[in-house]
Amino acid sequence: MTEHPTSHEGRQPLAARQQERTRPRQQDAAAAAAAAAIPSPAAAPNPGPGPAAVAEAQAATRREGDRLRFVGAATRRIARGIDLDEIVLGLCRASVPTFSDAILVYLRDPLPVGDERPVSPFVLRLRRSDRLRHTDEEGGEAGPESERLRPLLSDPTADLMPAAELCEVRAGGALAEVLRGVRPVFGDSAAARAALPELLGSGRPVPTGHRAILAPLRGRRRVIGAAVFVRSTERPPFEASDLLVAAQLATHTALGIDKAVLYGREAYIADELQRTMLPDSLPQPTGVRLASRYLPAAETARVGGDWYDAIPLPGSRVALVVGDVMGHSMTSAAIMGQLRTTAQTLAQLDLPPQEVLHHLDEQAQRLGSDRMATCLYAVYDPVAHRITIANAGHPPPVLLHLGGRAEVLRVPPGAPIGVGGVDFEAVELDAPAGATLLLYTDGLVESRLRDVWTGIEQLRERLAATAQLTGPDHAPPLEALCDDVLDMLGPGDRDDDIALLAARFDGIAPSDVAYWYLEPEDAAPGRARRLARRALARWDLEEMSDEVELLVSEVVTNAVRYAERPVTLRLLRTDILRCEVGDDSPQLPRQRRARETDEGGRGLFLVNRLARRWGATRLSTGKVVWFEMATRG
Repeated sequence: MTEHPTSHEGRQPLAARQQERTRPRQQDAAAAAAAAAIPSPAAAPNPGPGPAAVAEAQAATRREGDRLRFVGAATRRIARGIDLDEIVLGLCRASVPTFSDAILVYLRDPLPVGDERPVSPFVLRLRRSDRLRHTDEEGGEAGPESERLRPLLSDPTADLMPAAELCEVRAGGALAEVLRGVRPVFGDSAAARAALPELLGSGRPVPTGHRAILAPLRGRRRVIGAAVFVRSTERPPFEASDLLVAAQLATHTALGIDKAVLYGREAYIADELQRTMLPDSLPQPTGVRLASRYLPAAETARVGGDWYDAIPLPGSRVALVVGDVMGHSMTSAAIMGQLRTTAQTLAQLDLPPQEVLHHLDEQAQRLGSDRMATCLYAVYDPVAHRITIANAGHPPPVLLHLGGRAEVLRVPPGAPIGVGGVDFEAVELDAPAGATLLLYTDGLVESRLRDVWTGIEQLRERLAATAQLTGPDHAPPLEALCDDVLDMLGPGDRDDDIALLAARFDGIAPSDVAYWYLEPEDAAPGRARRLARRALARWDLEEMSDEVELLVSEVVTNAVRYAERPVTLRLLRTDILRCEVGDDSPQLPRQRRARETDEGGRGLFLVNRLARRWGATRLSTGKVVWFEMATRG
């Protein structure tokens, strides 16, 4: 049996050993030339270095080259990590087993972000540990990819795993002094001998000799943790040059962690910003059902400028809005939020859709010369079964009829918001009961693999195919329809954010609507009570007559007090009873507590107590006060 010589050079990286096997023989030739150039003892009075010295110099050169190659490969592996866990895992995988047999990585808990002021004392938490394991005991096969190449036999450092999970670093303590020094130190140095027990926990064995390196992890502004590299007794101890290697690993890891923490904070802020910019839930106005979806782009920032909204309007109408601010950034999201807020304010003024887009265009120009966006604004009236749509450079909506026919609506495209000086045009179309209107952003229909009109045609075909599955007399479920639309996206179709808003038109039948004009005179409240009683009797809701008559009388009384033109009274019966009273006075009513000597001021108090909901909306021609009551049975 041939005995192999014992190596004193430490384990070399696998990549280094492979390169050495394939390295050209130039170095060997150079070494031979150097040896030939050494003068012989007979030719020179002072003999030069012998073959052993030359071999030692060559071995030192190879070791230094191996270290440089290892540091380069290790830092690249660490830099590939994006989040915190990937970076720490990259350090562990790069270090074990090539550089050390075990590693412990401690990080501050919590990690400071940006310019946050540090606190003292602070806590270090064991984030990750790794060491060589005996694969035979685990039932696996040893191999280079498993990174468990050798067991730690009779190695006292094996007891370091697991170490203490938490460590409090107090100002002025030994560990705090080592971390403040920034540079790695050997485990048997005076500073490390006092600091390691504090870090690893009392009662844990501490490696002896140059078999441990304690390396502080320092970010851009402060120390954020520490790493402990450990070698077993079966391999050579660390050398002085290994401190430089540990410093490089620690520096790249700490900077990567800083980057990951900042990225995580920015991603969290972006997610929160996007979440607050979009509605938490959709309203459920009378005569229409709504569903929505939002998907961020797969390969871009998680925050963008797409938005959707549904805004209840007076007269049981609802405004449906979908928009897309150009770009993917925090700025795009901020502009989106301002435009969405502006659209909500304009909607409450009950402006026509084309006027809403005109004011949005002016707002975008005030925000900056390059603030461009597309938007589609539609108003659905469930009583008239009509929808009015105005478009500002947005993809046209698709209307899925009850029989299964999908139609791309002919809406004037208009110019994007922010261009300025452009008139927008609105069209009024039928909105039959049972039909579904789909509003979307261009991320759903446009990608690198298809143009926007090809995508719109594919969307139309997908909607028609889905409707055929439920038959001609039943509309597909709204939520399932949205999911089915998103399923048409292929692997390469997620280039942009996607906002989707679907509206199922149920409408309100004419037989469930009662509408009157009342002259603003003293007799108007009494006439309103009689009209409401007749309507409730026709709808078999006589048991609600007393309460409804009382509330109608109070609201109409307030209206005729300030109105100069005829007052409108409308009752709508669906799953609830809704009463709407309109007048030409812009002053909104305000509930107040009447004194015992006051003759009035109790009307809205009664409305607030008896109605399920009530409210008032200012219009361009006045206001509408409404209340809702649950129908019994």
